[in-house]
Amino acid sequence: MDKLIIRGGKPLHGTIRVSGSKNAALPILMACILPKGRIELTNVPRLADIRTTLKLLNILGCQTWFQDGTVTVQCDELNSHAPYELVKTMRASVLCLGPLLALLGEARVALPGGCAIGSRPVDLHLKGLEKMGAKFELAEGYINGTTNGLKGARIALDMPTVGGTEHLMMAAALADGETILENAAREPEVVDLANFLNACGARVTGHGTSVVRIQGVSRLKGCSYTVMPDRIEAGTYLAAAPITGGELRLENCPAAALDAVIMKMREMGVSIEPDGDSVIVKRDGELRCVDVSTTYYPGFPTDMQAQIMALMCLGKGAGMVEENIFENRFMHVMELARMGADIKLKGRTALVRGVDRLVGAPVMASDLRASASLVLAGLAAQGTTEVQRIYHLDRGYERIEEKLRAVGADIERAKE
Repeated sequence: MDKLIIRGGKPLHGTIRVSGSKNAALPILMACILPKGRIELTNVPRLADIRTTLKLLNILGCQTWFQDGTVTVQCDELNSHAPYELVKTMRASVLCLGPLLALLGEARVALPGGCAIGSRPVDLHLKGLEKMGAKFELAEGYINGTTNGLKGARIALDMPTVGGTEHLMMAAALADGETILENAAREPEVVDLANFLNACGARVTGHGTSVVRIQGVSRLKGCSYTVMPDRIEAGTYLAAAPITGGELRLENCPAAALDAVIMKMREMGVSIEPDGDSVIVKRDGELRCVDVSTTYYPGFPTDMQAQIMALMCLGKGAGMVEENIFENRFMHVMELARMGADIKLKGRTALVRGVDRLVGAPVMASDLRASASLVLAGLAAQGTTEVQRIYHLDRGYERIEEKLRAVGADIERAKE
């Protein structure tokens, strides 16, 4: 198992290019099950979750090739079984269920796993698919689904679930008739999936709004498509410059998808200026603590909560961080406290009081975004920080230590 060793206190200066979006690439790869013909995806990040997804596609009967950020997929003969050994490591694996039902009329998919950040049940996915004509049985840790043909339906989601919206869009693309998703998720990654489906010949409209319409078609075709940049990776590096007192240029930065994050960081005293498809970020005077409340897009993303908390640890004053999406997403708080942070927890709210400095310490990552917050804290801390269990980090950040080292960080990967 690997760990990161960070000798902090060095301001970062230079250019970082933002990689392709993990959260967009995963559902798009699952949607590659649907078309007949070859698909070429560019700007795909080299991550553990991407490799897991390609293994799953291979098990389902697809041929895949991955080289230099380009994935080629061809699915000619599918089988309907997604085994527990792969699905247990990544919740996005369940997204193959709907496409398999649409194409084969049956599917056997293990209940999913992933980060331990709270309950993310798939019941909303199954309820929507049932309205489209699927039937399910849960047995021995597997979802067994069958259908005599998916039909278009009007589906009002209980909450704007990203995975549920993506799942039902994929299934509806080949369903008979029109499907209307109400209270749909509006995240940029949902829009990216809809754009990919349309490039394959689907008829999706309204993506990016709370009502998405999908007119089913008889077949989809292969295409070439470029995955959007990763807004959460970009947000993490937006925090890396001010927390170290440095200045970074982020190339391929999806600034429009980061409005809530950029607004909050500017409120904290961070200068973020666009320059073409890049942004230039640096501290503008003293950092200030602010109040943050996570919510669905276009609000402040839960995936940036841990990172902004790390930044607030060195701000002046105090601020409240309220987590409204996942009930167990404050596991990084105790690790930040080991480094000298002053944070008090009460339920889903954390009170952060800024301190003058953080001090390096051995810390343990509990999930993907918690890992990123500990790396940020380590970059700013005096002394040496060891971030253990970074397999979480490798699920969502491409070559993070190489990118940070190139802009002046003293960081290395080592075996625990």
